[in-house]
Amino acid sequence: MEHLNNMTTAWVGFVGLLLFVSAYILVILEDKIHLRKSKPVLLFGCLMWMLIGIYEVSVGGSGAEHHVKELAEEIAELFFFVLVAMTFINSLEERLVFEALRSWLLRKGFTYGKLFWITGALTFFLSPVADNLTSALVMSTVVSTVGGKNKRFIVAGFVNVVVAANAGGAWSPFGDITTLMVWTSGKVETLQFMTLFLPSIINWVVPAAILYIFVPKGTPTGSGERILMKTGARFMIFLGFFTIATAVTFHQALGLPPFLGMMTGLGLLMFTGYFVKRKAQANKKTTEDQFDIFRKIERVEFDTLLFFFGIITAVGALQYMGYLALLNHHLYGGFGPTVANIAIGVFSSIVDNIPLTYAVIQMDPAMGLDQWLLITLTAGTGGSLLSIGSAAGVGCMGVRRDMYTFVAHMKFAPIVAVGYAASIAAWYAVTHLLH
Repeated sequence: MEHLNNMTTAWVGFVGLLLFVSAYILVILEDKIHLRKSKPVLLFGCLMWMLIGIYEVSVGGSGAEHHVKELAEEIAELFFFVLVAMTFINSLEERLVFEALRSWLLRKGFTYGKLFWITGALTFFLSPVADNLTSALVMSTVVSTVGGKNKRFIVAGFVNVVVAANAGGAWSPFGDITTLMVWTSGKVETLQFMTLFLPSIINWVVPAAILYIFVPKGTPTGSGERILMKTGARFMIFLGFFTIATAVTFHQALGLPPFLGMMTGLGLLMFTGYFVKRKAQANKKTTEDQFDIFRKIERVEFDTLLFFFGIITAVGALQYMGYLALLNHHLYGGFGPTVANIAIGVFSSIVDNIPLTYAVIQMDPAMGLDQWLLITLTAGTGGSLLSIGSAAGVGCMGVRRDMYTFVAHMKFAPIVAVGYAASIAAWYAVTHLLH
């Protein structure tokens, strides 16, 4: 571990930190300079590891290769997980599932305000089962389809979905990768996560109530004409939920990575597409009515996937240099667990919450169950403060990058922060005042 300490004070540490900050500045300026967010983090993340390699060669170190290989496993798991989730969404979109839902909502005459609450609530209760990223992708697509070109509704609706997805994922072991890490490490038992239900719902409801002020009046425009889903759509919806259940089962019952369950679901979707295509050919339907799974994979938002690759690579470099361990040491050693855990949550809006939570677990500070619940809550929901702070936010940026951008989300950051503070007060109430 000595090389880690040396790197934080050596030239490689300073240059690496400068590259990391520069990449984030370019991400923030995405809608101003029209440079896709994946490009700076991908390039600068790889350059950070190149500098680490040069430094280690000069001092005789040799630990970087092993660390990068471990990092590659984490990247691959997330990459394939997101790839399958996006492919399912593209497939459901092509089968007119979201258009059918939109037409149903329009026929019901729901106002923008009611749609705002409906999509938020569905996201909050879907996230504990389907994980926050998948839930955010699905519901943001619904918001985008219903909202059309109404930017006010889409931005407010997307912020609402991101907050609801992260809050909903915080009170379930399967709701987020960070909750999964805390659970598998044995810090919090399965039923103990339910303690966070009240803080989590407050984390969503409080900002939603304020955001509601910014939701436009009236109802979405459209004919409200009934749109029927294409052949195989209902089975694909079932298959989507079955795939999520398979991912959870693979991890819990078989001890296999969740992405393997997702890839199993993709295989089933591919076979489903084959039979749908054969049925369309037998019925002599047009090419548009047929289904090609590889075209759905082609339409996956690779800007989002490569952003994940770049950000995990860059943050992994910071971790290897020793910056995350240094941060955690000073936080927990100097301010105590409560302040440190709250600060970690705020910091997770900038740096990915996965390595932050991993660093805390590795340090294993002397904390009781209440503090492990707090870090689970803050690491899971703190990412809602910025659009790049969570997988849910990054995924939503890929759905409507023309409207939902870093700056668009950041304008509502103070509102999200109110919910963040309220959820911490609720955590204190349920863990201290009620016991």
